[in-house]
This record gives sequence, structure tokens and C-alpha cells, in this order.
Amino acid sequence: MERPKPTRVEKKMKDGDFIVSKTDTKGIITYGNEIFIQMSEYTEEELLGAPHSIIRHPDMPRVVFKLLWDTITQGNEIFAYVKNLAKSGSYYWVFTNVTASYDKSGKIIGYYSVRRKPNEAVIPTIEGLYKQMIEKEKEGGMEASGKFLMDFLDSQGVTYDEIINTLQRS
Repeated sequence: MERPKPTRVEKKMKDGDFIVSKTDTKGIITYGNEIFIQMSEYTEEELLGAPHSIIRHPDMPRVVFKLLWDTITQGNEIFAYVKNLAKSGSYYWVFTNVTASYDKSGKIIGYYSVRRKPNEAVIPTIEGLYKQMIEKEKEGGMEASGKFLMDFLDSQGVTYDEIINTLQRS
């Protein structure tokens, strides 16, 4: 499937909406709720069996997804701001929480993601940070982008989780 060309058209989630999706351990979509289908503009048939990266916007630093995967594969939850790409090329921001799903023996069998409307007041801050991270990625790969993020967090005296959750509550 050809990736859509990003446009400047923004879609916004409603205050009470929750986008829900589930993936297997490789990130292949196994479930998406109606709001996920509507916001992504893909059909359920197009989404099921597709990699979750089908909605990855090119404005997202790759290191954010590395951090996400490093965190969830260890069984820990993560919160993040993510800019998603719809099939039409439009985009939408979400505040996401991703957690592992387990079988009865405690083995991770997939991941569960719940997204809600982000705190719109902080999106310009996140966009600025992500833009700088992408520039670092272009210069020195994900390692440079990750170092930039860690240096930024250190300069603020916070962890990634602390800053993300503080921004959402502010």
C-alpha cells in the first residue's frame, strides 16, 4: 500500500473520544475501534493485519517509537504525544498510552493502545521538540536524536514520563 502524502489538514479528536487499538507483539493491528477507523480513514479491512506504522506521520522522530518499543517490550507502560497520518494525508495529534497484554502464564502476547485528545496548548512545544529531534536524526541517526532528547530532559531535571504527563495535565 502506498503511503499517503502528508497535507496541512488537521483533524481533531473530540473531548470524550478514545481511540483504541490492539496489536500483536510485532505491531500488526489485530483490533481497532470505530473511532480509530474514522480518524485513520482506513477501512477495518485495510487496518486489520497491517503494521501499526501505517499511520506513522513523517514528522514523528523515529527515536520516540524506539523508546516506546523499548519500554513496552519490557512490560512497562508508556505515554506519548503522537502525530498520526490519515489515509487522506491529513493528520491528527493524540495523547497515547500503550501497555502490554499478557496471556495466563504472564507472557506478553500483544499491546493495547488507548489514545485521547491531547492538551492542545502543549502541541506547539511538542512539535518544536520533535522538529529538533528529526534534525538530529538527519545529522546523526537515532542515536543523536535520543541523546538530544535525554540532554533536554536532563536540562529540565525530569524523566520522559514526568514531562509527558506534566504537559498533558498543564
